Amino acid sequence: MSSTVDQTPKRVILAAPRGYCAGVDRAVVTVERALETYGAPVYVRKQIVHNKHVVRTLEERGAIFVDELDSVPTGARVVFSAHGVSPAVHDEAAVRELKTIDATCPLVTKVHREAQRFAAKDVQILLIGHAGHEEVEGTMGQAPERTTLVQRPEDVDALDLDGDASMAWISQTTLSVDETMETVDRLREKYPMLMDPPSDDICYATQNRQQAVKQIAPRCDLVIVVGSVNSSNSVRLVEVALEAGAKASYLVDYNTEIKPEWLDGVSTVGVTSGASVPEELVEGVLEFLLERGYPVAEEERLTEENLTFSLPPELRRDLKASAHKY
Repeated sequence: MSSTVDQTPKRVILAAPRGYCAGVDRAVVTVERALETYGAPVYVRKQIVHNKHVVRTLEERGAIFVDELDSVPTGARVVFSAHGVSPAVHDEAAVRELKTIDATCPLVTKVHREAQRFAAKDVQILLIGHAGHEEVEGTMGQAPERTTLVQRPEDVDALDLDGDASMAWISQTTLSVDETMETVDRLREKYPMLMDPPSDDICYATQNRQQAVKQIAPRCDLVIVVGSVNSSNSVRLVEVALEAGAKASYLVDYNTEIKPEWLDGVSTVGVTSGASVPEELVEGVLEFLLERGYPVAEEERLTEENLTFSLPPELRRDLKASAHKY
């Protein structure tokens, strides 16, 4: 009697869009061009983007990453990360005569301006986001006396705010769309007069990557998300994959972190990456799967992304001046 063998064909589905968004690309190129223009070292406050490989690569080229500005020598050049900073950080940099290049993602800057406008009108701001995340710290710093952080839908019950006061919500740009809207719905139940921000705060790239994963997850036994553990949007992709029907999902920085047992009995593997992940790391995962008998990946594209952002004005000015020398 012959033993039965699972003949289910293997498949790899590659989600798109994935990887670098316009804000991350701008921030990484900012550090690269700063190193080329000014020479090493160039200091960077916090990780320029939340990806271990990107940070390591830039360190090898002469970038020095610091947690706070007091680690930067007086008068030196420093880049602010894509996640944005509070006005207090700009003030500290001015006092210490630092030459700053602000690589804050323009979509984060948009949220900062919303906070400033609401605060100027004496509106109480409810910021939906994760405590301790650099983006949240920068946004809270725009109007700290008027901003209350709400991390999860279940946190709404504990809020004790004046329901008759003018109130509006804004959000971190890298959250789960579904969970954010659940939080907003709960806030509106409790505070019916709650105002919306002028436009959606969760960035286009975060939404597109989540929707692309939702599209493939129901057919996947396993979804591998390439990204770092401190990357909010990457962690959300794992959650979205599981919620959308993937049997399992894991986050890895490199293909060497994939455990062979994850592939036991797995026919269909989905692969995607967070918005701060270079494509070479995804290619490494696909090579890992090829070596273990999986076929060439089939890409499923949800939508095209064509948005680009110009480099920070401080850097553009110096690049232009440098070009005129020759």
